[in-house]
Amino acid sequence: QVQLVESGGGLVQPGGSLRLSCAASGSIFNIKAMGWYRQAPGKQRDLVASITTSGRTNIGDSVKGRFTISKDSGKNTMYLQMSSLKPEDTAVYFCHAIVPGGLEYWGQGTQVTVSS
Repeated sequence: QVQLVESGGGLVQPGGSLRLSCAASGSIFNIKAMGWYRQAPGKQRDLVASITTSGRTNIGDSVKGRFTISKDSGKNTMYLQMSSLKPEDTAVYFCHAIVPGGLEYWGQGTQVTVSS
């Protein structure tokens, strides 16, 4: 079992920045990759960015150049640094982890609202 807890969401003005954190606990040694997804009202949940245990990253086209994903293995924490935020970035952001065999884990989500 893997537990994921997100933090760092909130209200920010367009052009602003936020950093999301995802603290992992439990059987973290099994994790193959982690990532951030987001879901806006009435829309599907989409991948924002992902990172493997070796540090290889994948950034979605809609946030490329504005968002950065990273991890601190010593703290068992993954981060999403978001800059130049736009109203269309407003969504609930979910932390995700996958282990061998394809089993997936999700956090409870954290709301990010970009509005003036």
